[in-house]
Amino acid sequence: MIEAKNIQKMFTRNVLAEGKKKSSKKSVKEEFYALDGISLQAKAGEIVGILGPNGAGKTTLLRILGMLMQPTAGEVLIRSKEGEYETDPVKVKQNIGYLSGNTKLYHRLSTREMLRMLGEVYGIEKQQCEERIGHIFDVLDMEQFGDNRIEKLSTGQTQRANIARCLIHDPDLYIFDEPTLGLDILSADAIVNFMKGQKELGKTVLYSTHYLEEAQFLCDKIYMIYQGKIVREGSPSDIMQETKTGNLRDAFHVVMDQVKGGDAQ
Repeated sequence: MIEAKNIQKMFTRNVLAEGKKKSSKKSVKEEFYALDGISLQAKAGEIVGILGPNGAGKTTLLRILGMLMQPTAGEVLIRSKEGEYETDPVKVKQNIGYLSGNTKLYHRLSTREMLRMLGEVYGIEKQQCEERIGHIFDVLDMEQFGDNRIEKLSTGQTQRANIARCLIHDPDLYIFDEPTLGLDILSADAIVNFMKGQKELGKTVLYSTHYLEEAQFLCDKIYMIYQGKIVREGSPSDIMQETKTGNLRDAFHVVMDQVKGGDAQ
């Protein structure tokens, strides 16, 4: 289980401001909150979706939840398998499988070779590692290309190799940033089925997506984010009922229109 409490993240950006002369502008630094008071929870055996427009703060939030970035304020709490809050940062990271579009793989290796190397890094015994690789290839339907060099793989195959990297150490928490973006139907289905399978095993899956039909079908809970704040949360059915809509895509538009209307007032 993972819980975020009042997460804030401040960045600095350059903006144009009026100079001493009315016709001139100069660049000045401005602080802004990419996240402002985010609190959420994802339990064991849940798939939780993070939805929002581009620039809403989804990737920043996931990087903080994945312990890849420190918040300006607030805290992230992760429970161990025994139900206790884990305080050792090394053990916390070892229990997370994090996937983003920026993750770089070893292109000259095959997926099998990469997983063997990562198994050594995690201290997994050789026989156990081989058994895990076989299971991963089966779950993600990778047998046909698992021994091909990663640089020769298609986009969908590369994404499955990327997810395989997150699986080798058998974490209890998965954090995925748009895992099915730009994939063909078969590759996307393999990843969706993988997430469903991990839920059935009692794992926690937290992920962002722009595919609202996928989120409606897959997620137990949804958090909608706009300008660094949670603007709606609940199950897909609850959100659709509250917005009087028949699908999550329409519900999302209703919520965004509401919050943008509030900005304009």
